[in-house]
Amino acid sequence: MGGAVLVAVAAAIGNLLQGWDNATIAGAVLYIKKEFNLQSEPLIEGLIVATSLIGATAVTTIAGAVADSIGRRPVLIASAVLYFVSGLVMLWAPSVYVLLLARLIDGLGIGLALTIVPLYISETAPTEIRGSLNTLPQFNATGGMFLSYCMVFGMSLFPKPNWRIMLGVLSIPSLIYFALAVFYLPESPRWLVSKGRMVEAKRVLQRLRGREDVSGEMAILVEGLGVGKDTRVEEYIIGPDEGLAPHPEKIKLYGPEEGQTWVARPVSGQSALGSAYGLLSQHGSMASQGKPFVDNVVTLFDSVHEKMPDIISSMRSTLIPNFGSMFSVMEQQQRAKADSDAESQMEGNEYASNHGGDDNEESLQSPLISRQSTSVEGIPHGSIIGGGWQLAWKWTEREGADGQKEGGFQRIYLHEEGVQGSKGSILSLLGGDVPPGSEFVQAAALVSQPALYSKKLLEQRAAGPTMVHPLEAVAKGPKWADLFEPGVKHALFVGIGIQILQQFAGISGVLYYTPQILEQAGVGVLLSNIGLSSSLASILISALTTLLMLPSIGIAMRFMDMSGRRFLLLATIPILIVALVVLVMVNIVDVGTTVHAALSTISLILYFCFFVMGFGPIPNILCAEIFPTTVRGICIAICAFTSWIGDIIVTYTLPVMLNSIGLAGVFGIYAVFCIIALVFVYMKVPETKGMPLEVIIEFFSVGAKQAKED
Repeated sequence: MGGAVLVAVAAAIGNLLQGWDNATIAGAVLYIKKEFNLQSEPLIEGLIVATSLIGATAVTTIAGAVADSIGRRPVLIASAVLYFVSGLVMLWAPSVYVLLLARLIDGLGIGLALTIVPLYISETAPTEIRGSLNTLPQFNATGGMFLSYCMVFGMSLFPKPNWRIMLGVLSIPSLIYFALAVFYLPESPRWLVSKGRMVEAKRVLQRLRGREDVSGEMAILVEGLGVGKDTRVEEYIIGPDEGLAPHPEKIKLYGPEEGQTWVARPVSGQSALGSAYGLLSQHGSMASQGKPFVDNVVTLFDSVHEKMPDIISSMRSTLIPNFGSMFSVMEQQQRAKADSDAESQMEGNEYASNHGGDDNEESLQSPLISRQSTSVEGIPHGSIIGGGWQLAWKWTEREGADGQKEGGFQRIYLHEEGVQGSKGSILSLLGGDVPPGSEFVQAAALVSQPALYSKKLLEQRAAGPTMVHPLEAVAKGPKWADLFEPGVKHALFVGIGIQILQQFAGISGVLYYTPQILEQAGVGVLLSNIGLSSSLASILISALTTLLMLPSIGIAMRFMDMSGRRFLLLATIPILIVALVVLVMVNIVDVGTTVHAALSTISLILYFCFFVMGFGPIPNILCAEIFPTTVRGICIAICAFTSWIGDIIVTYTLPVMLNSIGLAGVFGIYAVFCIIALVFVYMKVPETKGMPLEVIIEFFSVGAKQAKED
């Protein structure tokens, strides 16, 4: 797991460079205006800042497709190269036009980094700490801002500050980023699996997880190649097989110990997830769990997280030793031609070690996981997938119209409900005799069509059904049809909405123009006793503000995987609204110069600190989590494109709005959009903490299906 943390830290340096650039241009523009006489040209001034955004927006349109085609790592390398070249050109910049060109190149690097880094971290991070690691880009961006503001402040103390050096220094850290991207960062294991490069993916996972056995996680990465089709919720009671009466729908599971067998039998509507699903099916989202106007998807996610404390405690329970491993390997019940009760077991082969399995015919028939693949001691419950979720398959069989028996696989994502059933309830649910001392647990399941199953392979193998090697299911480029799946479209609506509302909350405009906003608010009064000009005072306070933001992001990292993304948004956006309202009031009401400056500074600090705790990192985290592997790059690029469009609008119009409606009008508009964002989050944004990426899209599929039926 330590490997995944270090990889995330290294990848997030791309965001440090973006934060460095944001703060540098915010300070350097004060001197650029003087050299090129732009004091009366707010449109040109806005263009100097916004040109990088134009470049980022342009490259975002292709970044996702390129990342899905050639990989995540090459895109990160290209980003580092663009950062380096832009720094050199800005260091030279003899005219406004050359400076605009450099800012455009810089924007290309920013666009690639900001689009791909969250995606890359999500695809390499363990489920349990994915949110915390994906907060690192925000932390690094803020750290880069602080270092840059310190540099700009120090250089501003010189008699003739050189803005070209301020901007050109970007080339130095970009070289470090380039070296790390080339020599240290591995390719995303999910992308490697999507291209059939199984051996490489396995090696990367072993490095990231720090253990040899990664077969279980490889299995779910392979299943991630398919978007859930006709996903539904089912309920199971799971326990030992001994002494129970036969059941036609029984699914057999095998634990790590010799001779230890378990079974799963379907029940109906017993868990929180099943109850929520049943309630939605009957009454729709308006009546669900007493939360009016809340989206179906939000309700379904909440139904799982309501049980999270019980689940966490049950993970450490000794009720059933190694219970978490029992899901990892299973036998599929199948009626063979000669014996209707015969059972077949997925065989324990490893993936071919030569040629990535490409030229090895036997490897095409290898199962996804092996018998002993997850019996290593010390692996906690839920480690195969994460968050208490386990992957299994079940074999179903029916008689066709021609009298021939037809069978097929279905994948099931099982989630232990963390509640031990009472003896009486278990007996009534299961029927039959239960041996003394036997214990059962309850699990909810998302059941859908698997990504990998070959009817031809079934006919060829007398031993029974097996899962086909990923090579036969590898996408030849993005699966564009997946974009039109109801669950994916639903996820896109959430991603686009949260991204554009983040920008209209005003962060980019306030961030780029913090020194000028503070200067206009009269902040120089606060530091006049130490002999600083208003420009230097505004830069210094900007540096102190970014310094205060760092512990705020640390708090967000601590709670991102505990309290969750949705909770942090609902808790922090109201603070943004209050801070913006105060800024409006002090610019309308005459409260005196000192009070005005003090309240403006405090409100801006609160705005920044609470923004980076919630609305700053979470939209990118969500967009990196809610899309399927096959189109994740494209979907993230679509969301990022809308974000950059909002960024350009906010950044380019802020100087004009400052001159026309003043600070009060600007902050009033931002406050209104924060209110809209709060409503949107409450109604539409689900809680994704602790959930495997492959399970998240299944929930969107279920919710979209229910919405369509309603």
